[in-house]
Amino acid sequence: MKIKKQHVLAGALVLALGAAVYLNWQFSGTPLISPTSKELGSATYVNNDATATVDEVQTTSGEMTPEARLAQARTDRTQAQDSALEAARNILSLSDSSDDAKEEAVKAANTIEQRILTQSNIEGILTAKGFPSAICYLSDSGCSVTVLKSELHDNSPIIIKEAVISQTEAEFNNIVIVDV
Repeated sequence: MKIKKQHVLAGALVLALGAAVYLNWQFSGTPLISPTSKELGSATYVNNDATATVDEVQTTSGEMTPEARLAQARTDRTQAQDSALEAARNILSLSDSSDDAKEEAVKAANTIEQRILTQSNIEGILTAKGFPSAICYLSDSGCSVTVLKSELHDNSPIIIKEAVISQTEAEFNNIVIVDV
């Protein structure tokens, strides 16, 4: 059974899109500004002088710190983008690929590379504006920016959205800010 190169390219793009949607879903579960109400079962410790290292917190609590989650998300995003680019390059390297398949692979690779560059530009702008750990996810429908809660202040949404709008054609309402 001979698989056409166009189907391989389409499958690779579907896989990359699926990875992007999954990552977006993972990090957009919480609203940007949550109501300041008390959570049922939350505890507040008074005069707690105990300190622990990041490694101790991760091993004892079983959960990752927000910084570690952002680092893992950045790694996952990079791996998904690299695999999509590799799939497009594989189509180009196959000598028996049709001209249409090669043209689609070039377009897909250019689109992915442009998104990577735009995401990097947005993250650089956000770093300069006081959000050093921000991660940007671009999609056809808009943009998601993941930021640490500790970096957010009252006018952060405006600063973040202006940075995204300066680099993309995304509409103001299609920019989602996720705090971790």
